[in-house]
Amino acid sequence: MNSLNLKGKKAFIAGIGDDAGYGWAIAKALASFGVEILIGTWPPVYGIFTQSLKNGKFDESRKLPGGGMLEISQVYPMDAAFDAPDDVPQSVKENKRYASLKDYTISEVAERVKADHGEIDFFVHSLANAPEVRNDLLDTSREGYLSAFSASAYSLISCLKCFGPILKSGGSVLSLTYIASERVIPGYGGGMSSAK
Repeated sequence: MNSLNLKGKKAFIAGIGDDAGYGWAIAKALASFGVEILIGTWPPVYGIFTQSLKNGKFDESRKLPGGGMLEISQVYPMDAAFDAPDDVPQSVKENKRYASLKDYTISEVAERVKADHGEIDFFVHSLANAPEVRNDLLDTSREGYLSAFSASAYSLISCLKCFGPILKSGGSVLSLTYIASERVIPGYGGGMSSAK
């Protein structure tokens, strides 16, 4: 049994899209101490992720070390490349992966979390995206490089601006990095090492 009791606390974890990443592991660790878990997931995988949760695909990995299961109170579609609705290009709005979704920009998600759950105690930035991640650095376009920075690094600033007002006094923010920020990782390009 865990001695730390965080029951009544709430965490928003941005960037969980499956049960394999650090965000998922952090969600399980926090849940094992009683924290209520809210998740922001990338719109193109939102449907797959929520359906997988519903169908029990993640049930084995939802098991907590001390017993019980990771319970997720709510999953929000969230695209960290967009701060506000006016930032979303028409081509994205009309994309089949986005067309059925609404309120997925950072500011809109923060407003929805506030309306649905009030304040949060923890914000975890566990997200990254780069359209050219498989490209060598010298084969990366300016647009691809800047896109990697926008979604992977600048998004933390936007998240703090939007979620900061609903973060309780004394709350915590955690942003993850990756070893590629310190050394070359073959196959991990497109500006991601710099963004990390």
